[in-house]
Amino acid sequence: MQIKNRIKELRQVKASELLPNPKNWRTHPVEQSNALRGVLSEIGYADALIAYETDNGLMLIDGHLRAETTPDMEVPVLVTDLSSEEADKLLATLDPLAAMANSDTQALLALVESLDIQNESIGSMLDSLKNNGQSPNFIEELAVDETNMLNSNFEVLVVCIDENQQRELLERFMKEGLQCRSLIS
Repeated sequence: MQIKNRIKELRQVKASELLPNPKNWRTHPVEQSNALRGVLSEIGYADALIAYETDNGLMLIDGHLRAETTPDMEVPVLVTDLSSEEADKLLATLDPLAAMANSDTQALLALVESLDIQNESIGSMLDSLKNNGQSPNFIEELAVDETNMLNSNFEVLVVCIDENQQRELLERFMKEGLQCRSLIS
C-alpha cells in the first residue's frame, strides 16, 4: 500500500480568516469550550488545525472550536491538497476514527492523578472523565469489572452523536433493566 502525504505546508493564519466548514457535524457544549480555553491558556497551541484551499480561502476540516476560541490569533494550520470530496471524507472520519480507540483506564487514572491542574475548567473536565458521572472510584471499578464482564456478559458499544444522545440512551436502557454505563472516548 502506498500512502500519500497530503499536507502541503504548515501555515500561520489568523483564525478569523479560516472558513468554517458548512458540513461540520460536530457541536461543542459549553463545558468543552471552557476546557479548551483552559488548555490553551495553560499550554497554548500544540496542535494544528486542518484545512484545504478553496477559491474563497482556507476551508476548515478540523479545528473549528479552536478557531472560534482564538479568532484574533494567528494559529497553526496544516494546509492540505485535498479536493472538497476528500475533505468531506476526512471531516466525516477523523472523530469517529479517534472514538474507536480503546481506553487503558489504569493508565488514564495514573496520568490524570499525576497532573498539576491550575485551571478550574480543565480540572472539572478531568474529574468528569475520572468519575464519568459514576462513583468516585469509577475508573478503578471499571478496570476490575471489565475483566469479569468480558468473561460472563455480552457487550454492545453504541457510538452517540453527542452527550445528550448518550444520556438519553443510557437512561432508556437503565429503565429497561439493562446494566450499562457511559464511557467517554
